[in-house]
Parts: sequence; structure tokens; C-alpha cells
Amino acid sequence: MANISFENTETAFEYKTNNELKKAKFLFASMAKPLLVKVGTKITPLLIKAHLPINGLIRNTIFAQFVGGETLQETTKVIERLAKFHVQVILDYGVEGKEGEENFDQARDEFINVIEYAATQPHVPFISVKLTGLARFSLLEKLNDDANYNDVLNGIINTNNLNDNEKNEWQNVVDRLDKICATAIKSDTGVLIDAEESWIQNPVDALTMQMMQKYNVGKPVVYNTVQLYRHHRLQFLKESYEVSKRNNYLLGVKPVRGAYMEKERKRASLLHYRSPIQPDKEHTDEDYNEALKFCIEHIQNIFIIVASHNEESNLLATQLMQRSRINADSNHVLFSQLYGMSDNITFNLAKAGFNASKYLPFGPIKDVIPYLMRRAQENSSVSGQTGRELSLIKKEMKRRQQTTNY
Repeated sequence: MANISFENTETAFEYKTNNELKKAKFLFASMAKPLLVKVGTKITPLLIKAHLPINGLIRNTIFAQFVGGETLQETTKVIERLAKFHVQVILDYGVEGKEGEENFDQARDEFINVIEYAATQPHVPFISVKLTGLARFSLLEKLNDDANYNDVLNGIINTNNLNDNEKNEWQNVVDRLDKICATAIKSDTGVLIDAEESWIQNPVDALTMQMMQKYNVGKPVVYNTVQLYRHHRLQFLKESYEVSKRNNYLLGVKPVRGAYMEKERKRASLLHYRSPIQPDKEHTDEDYNEALKFCIEHIQNIFIIVASHNEESNLLATQLMQRSRINADSNHVLFSQLYGMSDNITFNLAKAGFNASKYLPFGPIKDVIPYLMRRAQENSSVSGQTGRELSLIKKEMKRRQQTTNY
């Protein structure tokens, strides 16, 4: 395996024009100003709701940086561009927050459309699915409260405390996800089930385990997302592996650090229960890296997506693979970062022969606004992320200025 350097900006930004680099520099410099981000993330959704003409501004700035397009067809150009640099794509239909059975059925159909589209694209091995796009949030809360840990691990969902209407509603959720997974296995496309808030995660885990047991026989189709910024999730990962071994199916797993830290702590404080979040970043990093070690040690039965923007964790994963004599292009391991972030990781991994990908959301601007606002907030609050992105962009701009091509 080749030595990896995440400092190589020529490789990281080879796919970007000089003009695109300048736009990225401006955007990340803006995100480095917390007050600007705080005001922007509050007023932008309101301006969109009021139908004020700001779509063009959004499309040319934050949307262009983090989103693949408004439609599936628009993503094709991005997919083909990334493919030239051996970077694959995980497609994510980025619409959030629409409830009601009709909307859930519509989301199911859209996920199926994405799978069928992905099947025509040689560089789109996965799509991402949020169960909250297919199920009522308060129904998931009710199921969560009655969940038994061992049942969850075995894909069993206790519906005893649901009334008849709610039981029918839950069966509709199961049927929606089952139809998505059935389409995926026929199309040879993987389905990544996103993690959710801790107070609705039990039914998400249970249903995902149920789908893995049904579809992950012979090849991995369904992947669960495990948030390591939560207590005990490393243990959950290990026990998920034991269950998969006992039941003769393959474990698909996407370890992430996590996305709802502030919301989780605030709710725990408000309702007076112990926060499910690790006490500090060090504990999260430790559990994340332990999760990587565990998965790679048991790689025969595990398919893993290393979904991380942490350079040390990505480097560790490559070293663990090397020590275990796992080929860089093994289909058991895929690295992934969000589109528009950490290009120094993705493109350098791809150039070194590893399976690398970008998580690529798409959808109408008004519908992906919640996703974009999270990216803005994340980049203003994640320690060092914006500064790191900016320093790499500036380094590449300087390198280009010193050549005749700039």
C-alpha cells in the first residue's frame, strides 16, 4: 500500500478550478465567523419561506459546495466528475421533516427512484435512507420507550403498547423499508440507514437489524449507522456482530462520531436523565478508533464504511488494513466524507488505491435548507474543521500561484 499524506493539496483539489477554489475559500472564511453563521442560519429559512429571491445566491455558494444538484439528473455531472479521480458516491435524497402517510409513501418512492438510478451508475454503490423520512417521529418515540435491548439486537420490535391504528402505521413503515431493501438487492445497490436521535434510535436499530437478517445473506445490502459519541455504542457494535454470526448474515456498519450532540445534552438536562453523550471528545475518539479496530479484526463477516472527517482515524484505518493484509481495494472497506468537505482525505485515499467516496445529497433548494444550515453550524462549531479547510485551500492556491497554470 502507498504511504498516505493528507497534506497533499494538489491531489486534494485537482478536481476544482481556480474559480471554484476562490469560492470555497470565501465560503469557509464566512463560516469562520460564528455571529454571521448564527444570524444566517436563522434568517435563511425564513427568507426561503417568504419566497424572497435568494435561491440564486444560495445555489452559487453553500448549495454548490455541499449539494450535488436539485434533481437526480443534476447529480450525474458531479458523479462523473468525481469518477475521473476514482471517487465513488453515496446518494442521499436530502428532503427532511415532511410527515403524513402520503409524504412517507412519496419518500419511499423517491428512495426507490434513487436506487434504480444508482443501478445505472457504475460509481454509485450506495444510497442513504433516513427512517424519519418513512415514519412519524412520535410513533418512533413510543416504540423506543418500550424497546428491550436484546430484542433490538435481534431485530424484534415490541408493538404491545400500540393501538390498532398505530400497529397498522408501524407495519406500513416496515413495508416501506422492506420494499426499498428488496429493490436494492435486485439493483445491487447498498442501503445505509442513517442514525437518529437517541430517543428514537431503538426502533431504527431493530428494524435495520431485521432487514440485515433478511437481506444480508451472501452479500451486504443493508448497513446500520453507529454513533460513537454515545455511551455503550461500541458495545452495541460488538454485540451486533455476535448476533450476525449466530444468525448467519453479514454485518454492514457505518461508524460515525455523531450529529446531535447539543440537542442530546439539552434534552437530557431538560428532562433530568443522564446524557447519552460521551463526556469529552477524547472518549469519542477512543471509541471510534476501537470500533475501527474491532471491524477490521473481524473483517470476514463485517463490511464497514469509515465515515469520518478525522484524519487520524482515516490514517489508522489504512494502517490496520495494512497490518491485517487487507487489500486497499477490498470491497469490505469503503472510506467516505461529505461532499464539499475533507477533500484532502477523500482524494488522497482514492489516489492511493483505497475505495473512497463522497456522501452526496440532492434535492430542491427549499427542501435541503435544513441540511445546509447544519453544515454551516457544524463548520462553525467543529473544533478546527473550518480552519483546516481554509488552510488547505490557501495552501493549494499558493501552490498554483507559483506555477504557470494559475
